Amino acid sequence: MEKLKNCILSQVSIDKSSMDTILSVFKPLEISKGDFFLKSGKACRQMAFIETGYMRMYDIVDGKEITLWIGSDGKFITSLSSFIFETGNNWNIQAITDCKIYTINRENHFKLNKTEPKWLEFDNFLLANSFALLERKMFSQLHTTAKQRFLNLLNEEPALFKNVPLQYIASMLGITPESLSRLRKMN
Repeated sequence: MEKLKNCILSQVSIDKSSMDTILSVFKPLEISKGDFFLKSGKACRQMAFIETGYMRMYDIVDGKEITLWIGSDGKFITSLSSFIFETGNNWNIQAITDCKIYTINRENHFKLNKTEPKWLEFDNFLLANSFALLERKMFSQLHTTAKQRFLNLLNEEPALFKNVPLQYIASMLGITPESLSRLRKMN
């Protein structure tokens, strides 16, 4: 739980009592490689902090898996709109490796928002960060080459290339696995 604590502290200063209250509502969970945290069509009632491992968020379009995002150690993952607005969920979230996560359910999340101002501050950071990530991904798909996207990801998250199957990375970059192989050979 130390990584979760450090993640929160990296964005907000918080006293020990408030931190203890926040951490007390997170529940540990281990997910085996290939298991699902969330399936498309199911309401999302939890948000997860990834302590160790890799999880991917994907959908199936015309029989083909399209990876939106890959979460790794120290990151949160959820179907944000389903979690916040209690709407239908369009995403699958699956463990790529064995994962140790900490989950917070929707009820406790919103209770903390009302009772712990520092959690609300941190939650606002998470929301803003999620929106910024989506904007960067959209901009990147529209205005950068496959090579630029590959190099940016390699620079930002080199461990992905050692721990995640390349077809998931290629899908997330919006390219074929063959194109990713060529780019890796050129680099």
